[in-house]
Amino acid sequence: MKYYAVIDTNVIVSSMLKHDSIPGKILDLVLSKTIVPLLNKEIIDEDEEVLKRNKFGFTNLEVDNLIANIKTNSIFLEREQTIEEFVDEDDIVFYEIVMSARHTMDAFLITGNIKHYPIKNYVVTPKQMIDIINSKNN
Repeated sequence: MKYYAVIDTNVIVSSMLKHDSIPGKILDLVLSKTIVPLLNKEIIDEDEEVLKRNKFGFTNLEVDNLIANIKTNSIFLEREQTIEEFVDEDDIVFYEIVMSARHTMDAFLITGNIKHYPIKNYVVTPKQMIDIINSKNN
């Protein structure tokens, strides 16, 4: 079974910093094509910019390879305008992409900063996403 999800940059960063973690499991599910990332150019650009910050210590090659791997199994969508209020304006694009996707598919937004988003059953933590996948595969 495939799952469709917008993956917040903080989940990608956490997965790279500690691969043997719950966010690391999310990245494994992306790379194994169980989770199909939902993206647009803004999300890709933010992921790349954040991952290439010196404080994380990832090489450009590591980041470029990861982004290329994520993009190979992704669906690119247009943003759907929202009237929701956000603490961090950079989070809006992730929410708008998931809202766009939800017209045609059961899509999730996976984030480590759940409090930054509206309370919705499809805005989930990495642990909640793994629980959803495990419950449907049993």
